[in-house]
Amino acid sequence: MLVAELLRRKSRWFKSAWIELFERRNLAKAAVVHFTSQLEKDEATKLGLNFNATCVVPNGIEEEEICDESDKRDLPPGFPLQHQRYLLFIGRINWKKGLDRLICALPFVADCHLVIMGNDEEQYQPTLVALARQKGVRERISFIGPIYGSDKRTILAHAAALILPSYSENFGNVVLESMAAGCPVVVTPEVGAAVLVLETGAGVVLDGSPEKLGRGIADLIADSERSRTMGQRGRDAVAANYTWEAIARRMETVYQMALEEHVDADQKARPEAHE
Repeated sequence: MLVAELLRRKSRWFKSAWIELFERRNLAKAAVVHFTSQLEKDEATKLGLNFNATCVVPNGIEEEEICDESDKRDLPPGFPLQHQRYLLFIGRINWKKGLDRLICALPFVADCHLVIMGNDEEQYQPTLVALARQKGVRERISFIGPIYGSDKRTILAHAAALILPSYSENFGNVVLESMAAGCPVVVTPEVGAAVLVLETGAGVVLDGSPEKLGRGIADLIADSERSRTMGQRGRDAVAANYTWEAIARRMETVYQMALEEHVDADQKARPEAHE
Protein backbone atom coordinates (compact mmCIF):
# COMPACT_ATOMS: atom_id res chain seq x y z
CA MET A 1 0.00 0.00 0.00
CA LEU A 2 1.23 3.51 -0.81
CA VAL A 3 1.22 5.05 2.67
CA ALA A 4 2.83 8.43 3.18
CA GLU A 5 4.11 7.63 6.66
CA LEU A 6 5.65 4.34 5.52
CA LEU A 7 7.32 6.03 2.59
CA ARG A 8 9.07 8.24 5.12
CA ARG A 9 10.12 5.26 7.24
CA LYS A 10 11.17 2.73 4.60
CA SER A 11 12.74 3.05 1.13
CA ARG A 12 11.57 6.64 0.90
CA TRP A 13 13.61 7.82 -2.07
CA PHE A 14 13.17 4.73 -4.21
CA LYS A 15 9.40 4.55 -3.72
CA SER A 16 8.91 8.30 -4.20
CA ALA A 17 10.90 8.26 -7.44
CA TRP A 18 8.97 5.22 -8.66
CA ILE A 19 5.65 6.98 -8.03
CA GLU A 20 6.77 10.14 -9.84
CA LEU A 21 8.30 8.37 -12.85
CA PHE A 22 5.72 5.68 -13.50
CA GLU A 23 2.66 5.33 -11.32
CA ARG A 24 1.43 8.93 -11.31
CA ARG A 25 1.04 8.86 -15.10
CA ASN A 26 -0.41 5.34 -15.20
CA LEU A 27 -3.00 6.12 -12.54
CA ALA A 28 -4.02 9.40 -14.16
CA LYS A 29 -4.73 7.64 -17.48
CA ALA A 30 -6.60 4.66 -16.04
CA ALA A 31 -10.35 4.54 -16.65
CA VAL A 32 -10.90 3.25 -13.09
CA VAL A 33 -8.45 2.58 -10.26
CA HIS A 34 -9.39 -0.39 -8.10
CA PHE A 35 -8.72 -0.29 -4.36
CA THR A 36 -9.34 -3.21 -2.03
CA SER A 37 -10.31 -0.97 0.92
CA GLN A 38 -11.30 2.61 1.67
CA LEU A 39 -8.13 2.92 3.73
CA GLU A 40 -6.00 2.01 0.71
CA LYS A 41 -7.82 4.64 -1.36
CA ASP A 42 -7.46 7.31 1.34
CA GLU A 43 -3.72 6.71 1.67
CA ALA A 44 -3.19 6.93 -2.08
CA THR A 45 -5.16 10.18 -2.16
CA LYS A 46 -2.90 11.66 0.52
CA LEU A 47 0.01 11.29 -1.90
CA GLY A 48 -1.66 13.71 -4.28
CA LEU A 49 -2.38 11.09 -6.96
CA ASN A 50 -5.07 11.92 -9.51
CA PHE A 51 -7.74 9.45 -10.64
CA ASN A 52 -10.42 9.63 -13.33
CA ALA A 53 -12.58 7.29 -11.26
CA THR A 54 -12.14 4.82 -8.43
CA CYS A 55 -13.88 1.78 -7.00
CA VAL A 56 -13.49 0.00 -3.67
CA VAL A 57 -14.01 -3.75 -4.00
CA PRO A 58 -12.40 -6.09 -1.46
CA ASN A 59 -10.51 -9.28 -2.14
CA GLY A 60 -12.35 -12.59 -2.02
CA ILE A 61 -11.86 -16.18 -0.95
CA GLU A 62 -12.48 -19.60 -2.49
CA GLU A 63 -15.83 -21.05 -1.47
CA GLU A 64 -14.24 -24.35 -0.39
CA GLU A 65 -12.30 -22.49 2.31
CA ILE A 66 -15.52 -21.86 4.23
CA CYS A 67 -15.96 -24.45 6.97
CA ASP A 68 -18.43 -24.82 9.83
CA GLU A 69 -18.15 -26.60 13.17
CA SER A 70 -18.94 -29.96 11.61
CA ASP A 71 -15.87 -29.59 9.37
CA LYS A 72 -13.45 -28.99 12.26
CA ARG A 73 -10.74 -31.64 12.23
CA ASP A 74 -8.08 -32.55 14.78
CA LEU A 75 -5.04 -30.30 14.79
CA PRO A 76 -2.24 -31.53 12.51
CA PRO A 77 0.40 -33.81 14.08
CA GLY A 78 3.37 -31.86 15.34
CA PHE A 79 1.39 -28.72 16.07
CA PRO A 80 2.90 -27.47 19.36
CA LEU A 81 -0.36 -26.76 21.20
CA GLN A 82 -2.66 -29.75 20.94
CA HIS A 83 -4.55 -29.06 24.15
CA GLN A 84 -3.91 -25.39 24.94
CA ARG A 85 -5.70 -22.19 24.07
CA TYR A 86 -3.75 -20.06 21.60
CA LEU A 87 -3.82 -16.80 19.70
CA LEU A 88 -2.73 -16.93 16.08
CA PHE A 89 -0.82 -14.60 13.77
CA ILE A 90 -0.50 -15.53 10.10
CA GLY A 91 1.64 -13.58 7.68
CA ARG A 92 5.14 -12.50 6.78
CA ILE A 93 7.42 -11.99 9.76
CA ASN A 94 8.09 -8.37 8.91
CA TRP A 95 8.29 -5.12 10.88
CA LYS A 96 5.23 -3.74 9.05
CA LYS A 97 3.02 -6.50 10.44
CA GLY A 98 3.18 -5.09 13.98
CA LEU A 99 4.41 -8.25 15.71
CA ASP A 100 6.34 -6.06 18.13
CA ARG A 101 2.98 -4.60 19.20
CA LEU A 102 1.55 -8.06 19.73
CA ILE A 103 4.50 -9.37 21.73
CA CYS A 104 4.39 -6.29 23.97
CA ALA A 105 0.64 -6.84 24.44
CA LEU A 106 1.01 -10.48 25.47
CA PRO A 107 1.78 -9.76 29.17
CA PHE A 108 -1.76 -8.34 29.42
CA VAL A 109 -3.30 -11.59 28.12
CA ALA A 110 -3.16 -14.28 30.80
CA ASP A 111 -3.02 -18.04 30.19
CA CYS A 112 -2.81 -17.91 26.42
CA HIS A 113 -0.05 -18.90 24.01
CA LEU A 114 0.81 -17.05 20.79
CA VAL A 115 1.49 -18.98 17.59
CA ILE A 116 3.27 -17.06 14.83
CA MET A 117 2.86 -18.74 11.45
CA GLY A 118 4.66 -17.43 8.38
CA ASN A 119 7.86 -16.87 6.42
CA ASP A 120 10.83 -14.97 7.82
CA GLU A 121 12.52 -13.88 4.61
CA GLU A 122 14.07 -10.77 6.18
CA GLN A 123 15.56 -12.49 9.27
CA TYR A 124 13.38 -10.45 11.61
CA GLN A 125 12.56 -13.32 13.97
CA PRO A 126 15.71 -12.92 16.15
CA THR A 127 14.66 -9.33 16.88
CA LEU A 128 11.22 -10.53 17.98
CA VAL A 129 12.69 -13.33 20.10
CA ALA A 130 14.90 -10.80 21.90
CA LEU A 131 11.86 -8.58 22.50
CA ALA A 132 9.87 -11.53 23.84
CA ARG A 133 12.65 -12.37 26.30
CA GLN A 134 12.76 -8.74 27.41
CA LYS A 135 9.01 -8.79 28.06
CA GLY A 136 9.13 -12.16 29.85
CA VAL A 137 6.88 -13.97 27.37
CA ARG A 138 9.35 -15.98 25.28
CA GLU A 139 8.03 -19.31 26.61
CA ARG A 140 4.52 -18.34 25.52
CA ILE A 141 5.39 -17.86 21.84
CA SER A 142 5.90 -20.47 19.12
CA PHE A 143 7.25 -19.70 15.64
CA ILE A 144 6.11 -22.53 13.37
CA GLY A 145 6.88 -21.29 9.86
CA PRO A 146 4.35 -21.31 7.00
CA ILE A 147 1.55 -23.89 6.82
CA TYR A 148 -0.89 -24.18 3.93
CA GLY A 149 -4.11 -25.80 2.78
CA SER A 150 -6.42 -27.75 5.05
CA ASP A 151 -3.90 -27.77 7.93
CA LYS A 152 -3.87 -23.98 7.91
CA ARG A 153 -7.68 -23.85 7.98
CA THR A 154 -7.76 -26.32 10.85
CA ILE A 155 -5.29 -24.28 12.90
CA LEU A 156 -7.42 -21.20 12.27
CA ALA A 157 -10.62 -23.00 13.27
CA HIS A 158 -9.14 -23.99 16.64
CA ALA A 159 -7.59 -20.60 17.47
CA ALA A 160 -9.05 -18.39 20.19
CA ALA A 161 -8.58 -15.42 17.84
CA LEU A 162 -6.60 -14.32 14.81
CA ILE A 163 -4.56 -11.18 15.53
CA LEU A 164 -3.39 -8.86 12.74
CA PRO A 165 -1.81 -5.80 14.42
CA SER A 166 -0.22 -4.28 11.29
CA TYR A 167 1.14 -0.77 10.99
CA SER A 168 -0.11 -0.81 7.40
CA GLU A 169 -2.20 -3.33 5.47
CA ASN A 170 -4.02 -2.50 2.25
CA PHE A 171 -6.58 -5.23 2.96
CA GLY A 172 -5.44 -8.35 4.81
CA ASN A 173 -6.55 -11.58 3.11
CA VAL A 174 -5.94 -13.56 6.28
CA VAL A 175 -8.92 -11.72 7.79
CA LEU A 176 -11.22 -13.38 5.25
CA GLU A 177 -9.50 -16.74 5.78
CA SER A 178 -10.11 -16.44 9.52
CA MET A 179 -13.72 -15.44 9.07
CA ALA A 180 -14.27 -18.40 6.73
CA ALA A 181 -12.91 -20.70 9.43
CA GLY A 182 -15.20 -19.22 12.09
CA CYS A 183 -12.30 -17.65 13.99
CA PRO A 184 -12.91 -14.23 15.60
CA VAL A 185 -10.60 -11.52 14.30
CA VAL A 186 -8.65 -8.76 16.08
CA VAL A 187 -7.12 -6.06 13.89
CA THR A 188 -5.66 -2.60 14.34
CA PRO A 189 -7.19 0.46 12.59
CA GLU A 190 -4.33 0.48 10.06
CA VAL A 191 -5.60 -2.75 8.49
CA GLY A 192 -7.75 -2.13 5.42
CA ALA A 193 -10.17 -4.93 6.33
CA ALA A 194 -10.90 -3.28 9.70
CA VAL A 195 -14.09 -1.75 8.27
CA LEU A 196 -15.21 -5.19 7.11
CA VAL A 197 -14.57 -6.63 10.58
CA LEU A 198 -16.73 -3.95 12.17
CA GLU A 199 -19.51 -4.09 9.59
CA THR A 200 -19.86 -7.87 9.80
CA GLY A 201 -19.37 -8.16 13.56
CA ALA A 202 -16.66 -10.77 12.93
CA GLY A 203 -14.26 -9.35 15.51
CA VAL A 204 -12.91 -6.18 17.04
CA VAL A 205 -10.68 -3.29 16.01
CA LEU A 206 -8.23 -2.32 18.74
CA ASP A 207 -5.67 0.41 19.25
CA GLY A 208 -2.16 -0.91 18.69
CA SER A 209 -0.71 0.32 21.97
CA PRO A 210 0.38 -2.71 24.06
CA GLU A 211 -1.99 -2.33 27.02
CA LYS A 212 -5.08 -1.46 24.98
CA LEU A 213 -4.38 -4.23 22.49
CA GLY A 214 -3.64 -6.78 25.21
CA ARG A 215 -6.61 -5.98 27.40
CA GLY A 216 -8.93 -5.92 24.37
CA ILE A 217 -7.75 -9.37 23.33
CA ALA A 218 -8.11 -10.65 26.90
CA ASP A 219 -11.69 -9.34 27.13
CA LEU A 220 -12.63 -11.00 23.86
CA ILE A 221 -11.27 -14.48 24.53
CA ALA A 222 -12.63 -14.46 28.09
CA ASP A 223 -16.18 -14.34 26.69
CA SER A 224 -16.65 -17.64 24.85
CA GLU A 225 -20.20 -16.86 23.72
CA ARG A 226 -19.13 -13.52 22.25
CA SER A 227 -16.22 -15.20 20.46
CA ARG A 228 -18.46 -17.95 19.09
CA THR A 229 -21.00 -15.41 17.82
CA MET A 230 -18.29 -13.36 16.09
CA GLY A 231 -16.92 -16.48 14.45
CA GLN A 232 -20.35 -17.42 13.11
CA ARG A 233 -21.03 -13.89 11.86
CA GLY A 234 -17.73 -13.89 10.01
CA ARG A 235 -18.41 -17.25 8.39
CA ASP A 236 -21.90 -16.18 7.29
CA ALA A 237 -20.62 -12.88 5.88
CA VAL A 238 -17.93 -14.58 3.79
CA ALA A 239 -20.40 -17.12 2.40
CA ALA A 240 -22.86 -14.37 1.43
CA ASN A 241 -20.61 -11.62 0.12
CA TYR A 242 -16.91 -12.43 -0.08
CA THR A 243 -16.47 -15.54 -2.21
CA TRP A 244 -14.60 -14.92 -5.45
CA GLU A 245 -17.86 -15.46 -7.32
CA ALA A 246 -19.51 -12.62 -5.41
CA ILE A 247 -16.47 -10.35 -5.82
CA ALA A 248 -16.28 -11.13 -9.55
CA ARG A 249 -19.89 -9.97 -9.96
CA ARG A 250 -19.01 -6.66 -8.32
CA MET A 251 -15.95 -6.21 -10.53
CA GLU A 252 -18.01 -7.08 -13.60
CA THR A 253 -20.32 -4.19 -12.75
CA VAL A 254 -17.33 -1.84 -12.43
CA TYR A 255 -15.98 -2.90 -15.85
CA GLN A 256 -19.40 -2.53 -17.44
CA MET A 257 -19.82 1.00 -16.08
CA ALA A 258 -16.31 1.97 -17.25
CA LEU A 259 -17.05 0.61 -20.73
CA GLU A 260 -20.35 2.48 -20.97
CA GLU A 261 -18.71 5.73 -19.90
CA HIS A 262 -15.97 5.22 -22.50
CA VAL A 263 -18.54 4.68 -25.25
CA ASP A 264 -20.50 7.77 -24.17
CA ALA A 265 -17.33 9.90 -24.15
CA ASP A 266 -16.33 8.60 -27.57
CA GLN A 267 -19.73 9.43 -29.04
CA LYS A 268 -19.66 12.95 -27.62
CA ALA A 269 -16.21 13.47 -29.14
CA ARG A 270 -17.59 12.49 -32.61
CA PRO A 271 -20.83 14.47 -33.12
CA GLU A 272 -21.05 13.22 -36.71
CA ALA A 273 -21.91 9.80 -35.28
CA HIS A 274 -25.31 11.24 -34.29
CA GLU A 275 -26.10 12.78 -37.67
